[in-house]
Amino acid sequence: MALSNHAAILRTLSLSASTRTLGAALLLLGATPAFAQDTNPAPAPADQSTGDEAALVVTGIRASLTSSANIKRNNVTIVDSVSSEDIGKLPDVSIADSLARIPGVTAQRLEGRDQRLSIRGLGPDFSTTLLNGREQVTVGDNRGVEYDQYPSEFFKNVNVYKSADASLIAAGIAGTVDLRMLRPLDQKKDTFVVSARGQMNEKDKLNPDGTRYGYKASATYVGKFANDTLGIALGVSAQSTPTQIERYAAWGFPSEPAAGGNLFLGGAKPYVQSNLLKRYGGVATVEWAPSDNFHSTLDVLYSNFKETQHLRGIEFGTAPTWGSNGVIAPGYKVENGLVTDATISNLVNVQRNDLNERKAENISIGWNNDFKLSDTIHFNVDASWSRATRTDFLLETYSGTGYNSTGAKDTVHITQNSDGTYDIVPTLDYSNTSVIRLTDPRGWGYNGTTAVVQAGFLNRPDFTDDLKSLRASFKGEIAGSVLSGWEVGGNYSRREKQSKYTSYFLCPKGGGTNCTVASGTPTSVAVPADAVLSESVSLDYLGVPKMLTVDPMKIYGLLNSVFDNRPDSLVRDNTVTEDVITGYAKLTVDGEVGGKALKGSLGLQVVHTKQGGDGQIASLLNGVVTISPVSASTSYTNFLPSASFSLELEPNFYIKLGAAQTMVRPRLDQERVTQAVSIDISKIGMGSLPQNSPFSSNGGNANLRPYQSTNIDISFEKYLGNSGGYLALTGFFKHLTDFVDPNNSVLYDFTPLLAALTPAQQAIVRGQNAQFGLVSSPANTGNGDILGLEATASLPFTVFSSALDGFGVFASGTYVDSKIRYGNSATPITLPGQSKWVATATAYYEKGGFQARATYRWRDSFLAELAGLSANPEYRLGRAEGVLDAQIGYEFKSGPLAGLSILAQAKNITDQPFVTTEATDKRLVREYQRYGRDYYLGLTYKF
Repeated sequence: MALSNHAAILRTLSLSASTRTLGAALLLLGATPAFAQDTNPAPAPADQSTGDEAALVVTGIRASLTSSANIKRNNVTIVDSVSSEDIGKLPDVSIADSLARIPGVTAQRLEGRDQRLSIRGLGPDFSTTLLNGREQVTVGDNRGVEYDQYPSEFFKNVNVYKSADASLIAAGIAGTVDLRMLRPLDQKKDTFVVSARGQMNEKDKLNPDGTRYGYKASATYVGKFANDTLGIALGVSAQSTPTQIERYAAWGFPSEPAAGGNLFLGGAKPYVQSNLLKRYGGVATVEWAPSDNFHSTLDVLYSNFKETQHLRGIEFGTAPTWGSNGVIAPGYKVENGLVTDATISNLVNVQRNDLNERKAENISIGWNNDFKLSDTIHFNVDASWSRATRTDFLLETYSGTGYNSTGAKDTVHITQNSDGTYDIVPTLDYSNTSVIRLTDPRGWGYNGTTAVVQAGFLNRPDFTDDLKSLRASFKGEIAGSVLSGWEVGGNYSRREKQSKYTSYFLCPKGGGTNCTVASGTPTSVAVPADAVLSESVSLDYLGVPKMLTVDPMKIYGLLNSVFDNRPDSLVRDNTVTEDVITGYAKLTVDGEVGGKALKGSLGLQVVHTKQGGDGQIASLLNGVVTISPVSASTSYTNFLPSASFSLELEPNFYIKLGAAQTMVRPRLDQERVTQAVSIDISKIGMGSLPQNSPFSSNGGNANLRPYQSTNIDISFEKYLGNSGGYLALTGFFKHLTDFVDPNNSVLYDFTPLLAALTPAQQAIVRGQNAQFGLVSSPANTGNGDILGLEATASLPFTVFSSALDGFGVFASGTYVDSKIRYGNSATPITLPGQSKWVATATAYYEKGGFQARATYRWRDSFLAELAGLSANPEYRLGRAEGVLDAQIGYEFKSGPLAGLSILAQAKNITDQPFVTTEATDKRLVREYQRYGRDYYLGLTYKF
C-alpha cells in the first residue's frame, strides 16, 4: 500500500468524520430586577477566606457542620461543603469519603476505595475539580480527578458548587469541586499538629506477597511572623494503605444450544487481589500581607504515590458455544431459563499470576497577588501550574496444561450461589508443576497476521498532563446604588495531555522470532522451582482449593518480549492540547424587594477554545502495517451567561435561584485524532451494506465540541438560629445539548483505498458498491434533560432541648431522573454513575472531648464504569448498595495529656460487596468484589 495515498485518506478521515457546527447558546434571563451581594459567591483562585469562616473554632464534628452551614448560608450560589474538624483533619478517612456525604454526590468504589464521584446523576466527566480555585490536572486517563492524589490532611474545606457564577472559571455542568487549603494568617495562634494512624483489614492477606496492615502519618505546622503580616503553613504526609479483594467476573451468559438453548455461564475469572497504595506528599503555603494595599499567597502541593497490585486466579471457559470445546453432562439444572448447576468436561483453563504497578507524581503551584488600587478597586493577578505524570506496568502471566488445548483437560462443576456468583470446582490440581507449564493454554496469541505463543502480556501506558494558567481581574465597589459592585477579568490556560501506550507479547525463550509459532518459538516451558512461592493462593470462596502461586517478575524474566505493533495498539498514542481564553464580567447588587433583602449576581463568560491533537493512523493488510502521522485542530467560542439570587424571605429563611448556561469538554481520549483503519478482505463479496464493507475505521474526533447545559436551580433554606443547623430543599433542571455519543458511526467513501486490493477484488467491491464503509468516532449527537430534588437536614438536637446538647443528625436524600438520547434514537440511555435514589445519614454525639458517630450511605442501582480490556472503559449495571462507617474518639482538654486525641474508626461495617449485573436480567452477575471491613486506630497531638 502506498504510504502517500494512505496518509491522504487517513488525514481526510480525521478532519471530516462526525463533525458539525456548534452555535453559541445564550440563556435569556427574565426581567427580574438585578440585585446582588458585595462578596464574591464563587471565590477566585486563592481568594482569602471570608471573615465569617475564619472566626469559626474548628474542633469536632459540630464545628465542622457549623462551618459548612455558614459557607452555604453566606453564598448566593447553591453550594454544599465539608469542613475540617481541626487543622489537618477532615471528618472522614479520605476526601472522596467526605464528598460522598454531600447531598447529590455519590461515589463508586474502585479497588475498595471511594473514587469515581457523580454529582446530580452526572459522572466525573461532567464536573471539574479545582485546587484553591484553580483547575487541576489528573493522574487518571482522562479529566476526572482521582482524589487519592490529594492527602486529605492538607485541606480546610471542600466546596461543591452546584450553580454557576461568572467568576468561577472552568466550572462543570454537574458541579465544581473546590479543594481549599487553610490560610495561615486566618489562624488565631501558631500550631503544630502530628498524627499517626494504623489500619488493619479484617481479611488476612489473600496473596503471600500482600499485607493486611497499613498506616498513615502526618505533621502540620502553622505560624505567623512579622507582626502577623507573614504566615507560613507546612504539611507532610505519608501513608501505606492495603486492600484485600475477593473478585469474581463472569464473561457473559450466552444461549447454549448444548443446554437446550438456556442461558449458560460463558466463562468466569475468579481472582484474589492484594493492593498496597503508598503515598507521600507535602504542602506549603506562604501568605504575606505587609499592608492593607497588598496581599500575596503562594501555594505549593506535591504528591507521589505508588500502587502495587498482586492478582492471582484462573480463567474458566465453560460454554461450548463460546469455543470452550466443553461437553455438558446430562442432568444439568435450569431455573427460569438459566442453567444453575452443571458439570462440564474437556475444558482448558488459563491460570494467571499478574502484577500491576502504578507510579504517579503530581505537583501544583499557585501564586496569587491582590493589589488595592484605591478604596474601592482591587486588582488581582493569579498564576498557576500543575503537572501530573503516571506510568503503569501491567504484567499478565499465563500457565496451563499445554499450548492451545493440547494438554490435559479438566472437568468442572458449576453451581450458582444465592448472591449470583458461581462456585467453580475443578478436578485438576492447578498447583501441580508436573502438570502445569508456562504456555498459551487456549491459543489466544495472534499478532494480526499469524499465531504467536502468548504466555503473557505486558501493557505499559504512560501519561503526562500539564496545565498552565494566568488570570487577572479588576474588582470594584459602587456606592449609593443597588449595584454594589462589579468585576471583570480574563484567564488564559494551556493544557496538554500526552498518552503513550506500549504493549508486548511474552513468549518462552529458546528459539523462533517475534514469538510466532511458525518460526519455531517454544510453545511451553516448565515452571522453575525458584519462581514458586512457599505459600499457595486459595480461591476457596468459589470452590478452588489452591492454585499455582509464582512470582510474576521471575516469570517475566524467563520470557521474551516482542513489541505489539497491531494498528489498534499503535494508534492509542496521542497528544491533546487545549488553549482556552476566558473573559468574564459580573455585576453584584445589594437591595430590597418588598422590604426583603435580596442579594445576587449577574454575569457573562465568553470562552474561546482552540483544541488540537497529534497522533498516528494505522492499518494492517497482508501482514504489512502502514502508519501515517496526523494532526488536526479546531476552534470555537461559547457564551455562558449566569444569574444567582438569594432572597431572605423571613429571618434565617432564604430562597435561592440560579440560572446559567454551562459547558464541559469531552473526555480527552474522545478528542484524540488517532484512527485505526481496517481492511478485512474476508468481507469482500458480502454485499453493499456498510457493515459488510471490507473498509472501516475506528478512533477519536478532534473536532468534538463541549457538552452544553442550560441549568435552573432553586433552593429553599431554613437556618436554625445560631445552632449551625438548617433544613434545605433544592430542585434542579438541566437541559443537555451536544451530548457526546461515544459509539457514533458515519458512512464514508473509502474509494482511495481500493488500490490496496487486487484488480479482481476491486471489481467485486465496485460491483457491489461496497467501498462505502463506516467510520466510528464520537460525535455531539445527543440531547436530553435531567430533573432532580435534594433534601437536607442538619439538626443539632439542642434545637429541641438543651438536655440533648451534643446529639445531632445530618441527613440528605436525592432523587434524579434523566432522559438522554443519541441522534434520532427514541430509546434513552442510562447515564454512567446515576442512581435514581440516594440517601445519606450521619448520627453523632460530641461533648466534653468525647465524640461518636455513624454514617450510612445508600444508593440505588447505577451504571458502573469499569476498566475493561487494555484499560478501555466498560459499563455495567451496578447493584444498589449501602455502606456503614463509624468512629469513636476522645480529646483530652486539660491535664498532662491536653492536646492529645484518640480516634478509632471502622469502615464498610456492612461488608458491602460491589456487584454489577446484566441490565436485562439482574440474576446474571458480571462482577462481584468483596473488600471486607477496615479498622483504624489513630493518635493526634496538637501543640
